[in-house]
Amino acid sequence: MELFESATYWQWWVLAVILIVLEVFSPGAFFLWMAISAGIVGLVMLLMPELGWEIQILVFALFSVISIVAWRLYLLKHPTESDQPRLNRRGEQYIDRIFTLSEPVVNGQGKIKVDDSIWKIRGDDCPAGSRVKVVGVDGVVLLVMVLQDS
Repeated sequence: MELFESATYWQWWVLAVILIVLEVFSPGAFFLWMAISAGIVGLVMLLMPELGWEIQILVFALFSVISIVAWRLYLLKHPTESDQPRLNRRGEQYIDRIFTLSEPVVNGQGKIKVDDSIWKIRGDDCPAGSRVKVVGVDGVVLLVMVLQDS
């Protein structure tokens, strides 16, 4: 309790630095907002050093929660765009690619060799040697459409 009662502005700033270091080693911009909140409490303590520890903790908690929630809401409305949106979605990387079947599609089920792996496919029945285009992904199954010979 004595630690809380004797807290000063610089202790809040040290906490802010520790939280920034934690942010460097963890993804998600979570500790960043808590660090900013600790910095704000340190600034408030610099201006009003007689502030009780209960109010300090309350201000820190309120700023932390408000800033984290506000950041999450902002991200929902403005998602981060990537130059490779399908990077960690392996199946989606094959959408719009065309393959030639080495085995027929029977009862809507089949397999194709894609690069160095075998994928299950679902689509219309067709014989081996048909050309198919990947039009979607359902879990680990590629959805294909048979291409008409031209």
